[in-house]
Amino acid sequence: MFLTVSLEKAVIARLVVSGKKFEILVDPEKALEFRNGKNIDLDDILAIPNVYRNARASELAPMSEIQQAFGTTDVYKVAERILKKGEIQLTTEQRNKMIQQKKMQIATIISKRGINPQTNTPHPPQRILKAMEEAGVRVDPFIDAELQVDNVVKRIRSILPIKFEKVVIELKIPAQFAGRSYNILKSSGDVLEEKWLDDGSLQVQISILAGIQDEFFKKISDLTHGNFQSKIVRREEI
Repeated sequence: MFLTVSLEKAVIARLVVSGKKFEILVDPEKALEFRNGKNIDLDDILAIPNVYRNARASELAPMSEIQQAFGTTDVYKVAERILKKGEIQLTTEQRNKMIQQKKMQIATIISKRGINPQTNTPHPPQRILKAMEEAGVRVDPFIDAELQVDNVVKRIRSILPIKFEKVVIELKIPAQFAGRSYNILKSSGDVLEEKWLDDGSLQVQISILAGIQDEFFKKISDLTHGNFQSKIVRREEI
């Protein structure tokens, strides 16, 4: 059998049902991604497609107990439930690594959505990470970054001035770049208005997160070689 998950890297995911333990060996990072809603093939998560009573002792759970607890003996259906409802064990090193990754995810989200109200420019992620450290912010590696943003912002606001804002921008893009600009526009924000002008150029109003304004303008500038017109229509707090 070809294993896609190293046994050395694998950790235990455990679910207790009616007082009985059921364990599987999993890739810790992919298991957490799956738990948070990412579509990952279970064969890429399971180190071995077995359900154990004691994984470290390689003691398999009896089929009768699996059937009674889960209503099926299908390993993948059982594994899915354990991953979604159970506890995923992590080593200290794995936990620390995942905490750092989660902190960076949160800082990146805040950087893209928020700005420094004193300068109307985004805070770089590293500045946000430093503020999180100064504020003693703790993050949970098992909880989606999006769900932790509000709490982190509350904690760091006394250290770092921050405001969440959207910017509505009006753009006029020359005809030769208009078609290719559409992917950038659609992936960057919400297109509020669009008008194709008589000369073939595209005039649009788009609402984007204030924190990605510089990045957005760079993409448009790179595409058009700087040959476009823009103006800020308004700013909206979110």
